[in-house]
Order: sequence, then structure tokens, then C-alpha cells
Amino acid sequence: MEVSGFRNFALWISFLTGFTMASYSEDQCSWRGSGLSQAAKSVEQVWLRCAEGSVEWLYPAGAMRLTLSPRLPWSAMGPGESSRSPVSACVKPDKHWGGAQLYLERNGVLELLVGDETSETPGPARVQCFSAMPGERPALFLQATPHQDISRRIAAFRYELRGDWTAQPSINTDPIGREGACRPCNNTEILMAVCTSDFVVRGNIRSVEKDPNLKAAVIKVSATRVYRQKFALFPESGRLTRSGEIRTPLQCGVRPGAGSFLFTGRVHFGEAWLGCAPRYKDFLKVYEQAKQSLMIPCTLVND
Repeated sequence: MEVSGFRNFALWISFLTGFTMASYSEDQCSWRGSGLSQAAKSVEQVWLRCAEGSVEWLYPAGAMRLTLSPRLPWSAMGPGESSRSPVSACVKPDKHWGGAQLYLERNGVLELLVGDETSETPGPARVQCFSAMPGERPALFLQATPHQDISRRIAAFRYELRGDWTAQPSINTDPIGREGACRPCNNTEILMAVCTSDFVVRGNIRSVEKDPNLKAAVIKVSATRVYRQKFALFPESGRLTRSGEIRTPLQCGVRPGAGSFLFTGRVHFGEAWLGCAPRYKDFLKVYEQAKQSLMIPCTLVND
């Protein structure tokens, strides 16, 4: 999204002439602060050193520049194709976002990510993503918008950096719903998914519901075996049973099916999104063939 020349110029004048302050959070992953303690016409500098975290700006005033500079190399953030593959950065504003605008700063140009859309009836948070090449340090620029009453204004968002999503060089929507997300996985992709996914779960589909806000289908899963999970995606729901939810783009047309599946995928802002999901009997066949031919990328403890 383009920003008008006047606004772009005004923001940069504020950035260049304002008094700047650098700060870190305790864990260097997240930051929380108040505009009430910020000097007038200042631009606070914040460095975020993790692949994911959050920012919460209470009573926005002035401006902030947040540099995304993780300690780990870009290639360690996910199974990208190579160390020179671009990395996706995504931001998800809080549903009660207000009092500021969020921009991507790239090559001296500001691109609007999140506008000041304060509303009494907030809608669903819209994820925005952009790409960065290895070695780049993408920066986010937060500019407070003038309001007579800032007591209820909070500009909060979460961010993620991943090396296994594909985003275009310019701002786009969530890469989870990118073209090709509905394509069935081939045998090689299934084996790699078992090794690299944030969750690997064997289970059955209880039901499929629609989430029109996210344009996603929500798959209700009864898990019979959790091989791996990032966070508690499939908590115990009863005696020796686990259940959870997995999302997939609505256009994929997922329907309930009988039998056992092996669900794999990624965690995106705390939610499980489907990657490869072969029937378990089909996975076992592929897995055993790869194991016998010594072409298996990793091992999985079977029942």
C-alpha cells in the first residue's frame, strides 16, 4: 500500500529531527511501554532480538522505530530452501488496536501495514506479511495519531519471523493462505513435514467448522498420538484423550472423513495451521519404503 509523499516526508522529518532513545525489553523478544513517559517529538528506538514476540504501546505519543534483528541466523528460523532464501515477517495487530499507525520501513520508504482503525466494535485482526533477505534488518515504524483522549488507546501487535513461508517483496496477506496451500503433498514432502513441522499428530476428524473472519476451516481433531507439538496445541481433554483444532484455508474445501490421519503443520500466532495430512496407513507405507531404501530424513517412533 503506497503512502502519500507528504505523509512520508513528514514522518521522516519527525524521525530525523526528533530526539531518539534506544531500549530493550528484558527478554529482548517483546516490548511494553507507555507514550506518557516519552519525550515530546521523540522517536524511541527498540531492538527485538527474537523470531517471535509482541509489542504493546500504551497511550501512544510520538513515534517508535522497532528493528527486527534476531540473534539466530535467518536460516535457523525454519526449513527454508537455502541460506539465501527470503524470510517472511508477519504482524498481527490486536483486535482493539488504536491510537497509532504501523509502517514497514524499507529502503527509505514507509509502507502502511496497519492504520488507526479504532472502533467501538472491533473486527478480526488482519495479518500482514512482508519478506526480508538474509542480512537485512527490517524495521517497523510506529507513529502515534493525534487524539484528544488517549486514555483508551493501545497499539499492540504480535510478530513472527519464519524461513519456511513464501512472501512477496512487497506487503501481502497471510502466507498461510497462499496459492498452492491446498495442493496434496507428495511422498518427499510428507517425510519432510514429519521432520520439520511444529506439530505431528495422529488422530481422527470429529468435525469441520467455518471461521468466516479468518476465511478458514477449523478442523476439530481427536488425537490418539502426539509425536511433537509446539505449545499445548492438543491438551488432554479427558482420560487418555487429547483434542485440538487445526486451521486450513476455506478454499481447500476440507470435509470430515473417516479413518486415522497424520496431521502436520505450522503454528502461526499460537494457532495450528495444516500442512500435510495423509491417511495414517498411507503414511506408514511411504515411511517404511523410505526406511528400507535408507532415504528417510528422520525417524518417527511408531505404535
